[in-house]
Amino acid sequence: MLFIFLSGIAGALSWLFYFLALKDGKVFQVVSIDRLSIIFAIVLAFLILGEKISLKAGIGAALIVAGGIIIALK
Repeated sequence: MLFIFLSGIAGALSWLFYFLALKDGKVFQVVSIDRLSIIFAIVLAFLILGEKISLKAGIGAALIVAGGIIIALK
């Protein structure tokens, strides 16, 4: 039950900070950085959980990173 409660708190805080970032920043930059959370999940799953990353997932992750960098530099 504790982890469910903490997950709810973390989710609520993430939405709060997301909307604060949208208020102060450019939408395309905020959204592109938000989508990079997928990359963090992939990297942490690899490092902590020892999951294998398929070629397809690796290519997809590389494309997400490249897109995030291109949008952030725009």
